[in-house]
Amino acid sequence: MIQFMLLISRQGKLRLSKWYTPMSQKDRAKAVRDICNMVITRQAKKCNFLEWKDSKIIWKRYASLYFVSCIDKNDNELINLEVIHLFVEVLDKYFSNVCELDLIFNFHKAYYVLDEILLNGELQETSKKQILASIQAQEKDMEGWA
Repeated sequence: MIQFMLLISRQGKLRLSKWYTPMSQKDRAKAVRDICNMVITRQAKKCNFLEWKDSKIIWKRYASLYFVSCIDKNDNELINLEVIHLFVEVLDKYFSNVCELDLIFNFHKAYYVLDEILLNGELQETSKKQILASIQAQEKDMEGWA
C-alpha cells in the first residue's frame, strides 16, 4: 500500500502531497523535510529506493520534479515505479507536455488525476484512456455548475 505521494521541486519545494495513512501535521512536516533531504541530495547514479523507518521510499525524477512515494516494506518497488510513471504519463497527456508551472497553477487537476489512479493508497485504474475519460467527464460536470 502506498502511504503517501509527494511531488518535490529540485529546490526542495513541495508541489503536491497526498497522504493515505493518518499522520499528525507535525509528523508530516518532519517526514517531508527528511525525505526532501534524502532524495534531493542523493546522487543520480544511485538507486531510487531507500529504506525509511518501517517503509520504503521510491522516487523518480522527471525534468525539475521528483515524484516520491512511500510504500510498505513488503511491497514491490518496481510496481510502484510503474505507478509513478503512469501518473507522469497521464499528467503529460492531460496538460499536453506538463511542466512544473502547470502543477503549481492547476494543482487541483493534478489531484484529480492522482485520485483517478490511486484509491486509498491502492492502484485503482491502469488504463490511461479510462483515466483521461473520467477526468474529462468530471470537467464537463464542473462546467455545468458554472
